[in-house]
Amino acid sequence: MPRIVGVDVPKDKRILIALTYIYGISRAKSAKILKEAGIDVSVRANDLTDKEVSKINSVISDGYKVEGDLRREISQNLKRLISIGCYRGQRHRRGLPCRGQRTHSNARTRKGPRRVLAKKK
Repeated sequence: MPRIVGVDVPKDKRILIALTYIYGISRAKSAKILKEAGIDVSVRANDLTDKEVSKINSVISDGYKVEGDLRREISQNLKRLISIGCYRGQRHRRGLPCRGQRTHSNARTRKGPRRVLAKKK
């Protein structure tokens, strides 16, 4: 199992897909990284040489924010929104959707399961 940027990527998948197991790397970014490193996208992750793995590591560490740094930045952004008390911060604090979706009949993902109310006589 090759270890790239501190993450064990699956060895049996193509390297284009295996890189997406790293937080912050999509398929498009993965293709771009492999193009910069000069590696074919159809190569399996376990067929990579140590030199190719180090080349991928250097490309990612030089030009992209991934894993811990990206998670930290996102959480700091949310904490900032909450602390200044803006509308988006209030919605995050209450656990409601903050991008304008309706909540009367939907938004079960953000609101969680329905709470059963006591029945009237």
